[in-house]
Amino acid sequence: MPIKIQSDLPAKNILENENIFVMDECRALHQDVRPLQIIILNLMPVKEDTELQLLRSLSNTPLQVDITFMKISSHISTHTSSSHLNKFYNTFEELKYRKWDGMIITGAPVEQMEFEEVDYWPELCEIMDWSKTHVTSTFHICWGAQAGIYHHFGINKELLDAKLFGVFEHKVSNRKNPLVRGFDDYFYIPHSRHTTVPSDKIHACKDLIVLAESEEAGVMLAMTEEGKQVFVMGHPEYDRLTLKNEYYRDKDKGLPIEIPKNYFPNDDDTQKPKLQWRSHCNILYTNWLNYFVYQTTPYEL
Repeated sequence: MPIKIQSDLPAKNILENENIFVMDECRALHQDVRPLQIIILNLMPVKEDTELQLLRSLSNTPLQVDITFMKISSHISTHTSSSHLNKFYNTFEELKYRKWDGMIITGAPVEQMEFEEVDYWPELCEIMDWSKTHVTSTFHICWGAQAGIYHHFGINKELLDAKLFGVFEHKVSNRKNPLVRGFDDYFYIPHSRHTTVPSDKIHACKDLIVLAESEEAGVMLAMTEEGKQVFVMGHPEYDRLTLKNEYYRDKDKGLPIEIPKNYFPNDDDTQKPKLQWRSHCNILYTNWLNYFVYQTTPYEL
């Protein structure tokens, strides 16, 4: 799939070196097609890493996808340069007058705070309300999924006794749904979080359909009936080394952290981690773009 991004976005060269078809604005002008307009609200601190992970995840469909990055204006990022943000990101105020085929709301490292304590919570609520009328389907990831479920359905997250950290087995629980078409019965997805949304409360919510869950990690994938909102509790977009980098980061800070489960061979952190979730990540994003964005969005936004 050609991903249309700005020609000088740093992730472009990395993706091209991975043989992923990336199209810049100049080439896109010569193609007479209507690309899907996808907006990514990137709440992660090191935004370049998340850009690369999400663009890679969106690259396995024949559809042309035009990517726009959104930033929160009520929060100052300290881990990404202002020059990068000013060059490649727009604010909600600049983008809210358009309609969009799809939207991705990422996770954020604020999960141990109450939602209302997050400095940009009012702005995020405004964006999530806006998405119901201006976006065909919104894809929420990790803390973004917890925030979406809390805001839309009133189900709050709960603090875990210890960090859920590693790669966990999940079982598909609604195979007829197109979002999990092509999934194996059991599959692995990374998790890295201190909080969870109780599975029994998600199952009890009449507006949510559970599509996959884990005995250890709880509900991983849920959505509303028509796919207007999708909630992913884990991080299928993670690279091979993301958990390793998080593990060493916390370890170097002296934080209480256990070795990621089901990740390093023989739990030996000197060995190369096992990559065992990439195929299901690709299927998930491809199914979302195809069945809940492309197949349902109007041709004329």
